[in-house]
Amino acid sequence: MNFRPFISNTQISERISGIADSITSEYAGRNPLFVCVLNGAAPFAVDLFRACEDIDAELTFIRLKSYEGTGSTGVVKEVMGLGENLEGRDIILVEDIIDTGNTMVKLLADLEAKKPASIRIATLLFKPDALQHPELKPDYVGFEIPKKFIIGYGLDIDGLARNLNDIYILDEEQS
Repeated sequence: MNFRPFISNTQISERISGIADSITSEYAGRNPLFVCVLNGAAPFAVDLFRACEDIDAELTFIRLKSYEGTGSTGVVKEVMGLGENLEGRDIILVEDIIDTGNTMVKLLADLEAKKPASIRIATLLFKPDALQHPELKPDYVGFEIPKKFIIGYGLDIDGLARNLNDIYILDEEQS
């Protein structure tokens, strides 16, 4: 498989700054809990959390798995759950990518059962053409992308490539 550059780290940083500005103004005087969906969203969540330095906020992690290789298994498994009490909290759910939406729909249902005050979704990448849940609307979107496989900046292929600073897209013409 061959991959080509798709979104540079500079573009990612600029977009994170814009999302952080929106979150900072919307959550002024509040203490939102950022919930990072591991492993893929870790770089985005940490960078976004640090860019929201003008508000009081907390960060926690949950780990789910639905991918193997280049495709979704269709089954969402919780690998590591939350320990925090979410009742009455403002939650910002931070995801690396929303494509089919299956993972997010399951996670939202699980989190809503814990009675938070609000849940907003921040995703670095969104594939609207792959979305199977039209009711799902992310609140903060870094980039809308085509229905292609990508790696880098937290996104992997069988655990590899998460450490790349840029995002790369599968080059189907050379694969």
